[in-house]
Amino acid sequence: MKIKSILITALVAVLGTSCTESFLDINTNPNSLPTASPSFVFTNALNTSAANMVSPNEIGSYWSGQWTQSNGYIISTTTFAYNFTNGDFNYWDGYYDNLNDYQFVIDNADSYNQKYLSGPAKIMKSLLYQQLVDMYGSIPYSDALKGVASLAPKFDDQKAVYEDLIKTLDEAIVETKANTFASSFANADLVFKGNTSKWVKFANGLKMRILMRQAKVSGKDSYIKTEINKIVSEGSGFLTSEEVGSGGNGFYLATAGKLNPVYDRWGYDANGAKRALNNYPRLTQYLVNSMKASGDTVRLKRIGYAIGGESSTPGVSAKAEVAANYVGAPFGTSSGFLPASCSAIGPSLLVKGEYNRPYILMTAAEVLLNLAEAKERYGSGVNLTGSAQEYFEEGIKQSYRALGASSTASANFIGSGVQNYDYAATTNKLDAIAIQKWLALCNFNGLDAWSEYRKTGLPVTPQSIQVPDTKRPIRFYYPNTESGSNAENVTAQGTIDVFATRLFWDVD
Repeated sequence: MKIKSILITALVAVLGTSCTESFLDINTNPNSLPTASPSFVFTNALNTSAANMVSPNEIGSYWSGQWTQSNGYIISTTTFAYNFTNGDFNYWDGYYDNLNDYQFVIDNADSYNQKYLSGPAKIMKSLLYQQLVDMYGSIPYSDALKGVASLAPKFDDQKAVYEDLIKTLDEAIVETKANTFASSFANADLVFKGNTSKWVKFANGLKMRILMRQAKVSGKDSYIKTEINKIVSEGSGFLTSEEVGSGGNGFYLATAGKLNPVYDRWGYDANGAKRALNNYPRLTQYLVNSMKASGDTVRLKRIGYAIGGESSTPGVSAKAEVAANYVGAPFGTSSGFLPASCSAIGPSLLVKGEYNRPYILMTAAEVLLNLAEAKERYGSGVNLTGSAQEYFEEGIKQSYRALGASSTASANFIGSGVQNYDYAATTNKLDAIAIQKWLALCNFNGLDAWSEYRKTGLPVTPQSIQVPDTKRPIRFYYPNTESGSNAENVTAQGTIDVFATRLFWDVD
């Protein structure tokens, strides 16, 4: 648990004053760290959040069965044979470092007359904690982010963290509604440019994610219904026709270190040269073949490029964009699928020259499909105004739009009789919602795709070719850095088996 932002500011301050007389001022306490404007810390924190989420979203895209690797590289046994230890997948340190930044904003916003930053900072803090629970289970929470006052914070039960996040989001909504952004500081907000109404709707969407993630836990129905009805009563609604994205509106630049982090990792450098890792992620055979079988080729052509990848025309495949030219690789295969012979992640995520896209934090489609699930599960027990079918169909429509496809094409499935697409004709409605949520999260939120897969077991994706049995990871180990600095509290969590120690919402 670090306080990186404050320490960096301190270092800059020291270096910037070391050649002036004020450095020798005996009335200045040399042991007191200088501070920074919460607005600067908030901007940096949002940028850091986007960068930190790239890697867990990547591993989630693999383990949910959406992506695999091409054979242009030696097979990653860490990822595809599940040979990992507590030295791998350490997203913990970066997330807690980032959480300290948001806590700094919350603690200091009022004294800097920037109270409007506190609510959004609490919303982002809740998002990061939700993701930490989904990766690791029980985590330091109530005793965390206290600096030297709590160097070895105790762990809170994961169920309690989830419930407290709903309370924190309620507080954040009240604060955000009560404090309009100062227009001169709107650009500090990389997500909504100071639009507090959209921050509140995002908070409601995040609440729906947290609530519906628990929908299969015994005894939770009454609690979930009550909380959903509180959202409805609050009245602000949800973002159902646009994504929550960080860093758009000209923030990312065609400069090394300032590109959209997805573009920088799997796309191109600042000069437009293709990254080596552009040859790495490929769509799985299961994803490609199942979408073809369902006639969902419009979305497929946005999720992936045809074999051969992107042509010299940005966003257009080198090969003809017909179904036959979209080829997936078997999950975990180590031969037979070179980069040019299978489909790369497509124009919904990567287009040459589009280095300044926002980094997607949540899609409208996910929100709508969570609403569909709530209405299907609880019926008149929740006061949502739409029907499950209406939310479901609108969720598919918004998935098309988010991918850059014509949203009107989604209407072709209504009355088509295609299972898991035509709501009226589908036998198991909850299965259809789960599968469509998995598809809607593809390319955007791999971590949540993996979480939804763990929750529902859907779709039934093939096991990695590298694994001789049926075991699959259902969480990460606590990282060795935490074991080293907080050993007693890590040990208190018991023995963690990443193939058997389930998270509380992963009940079957």
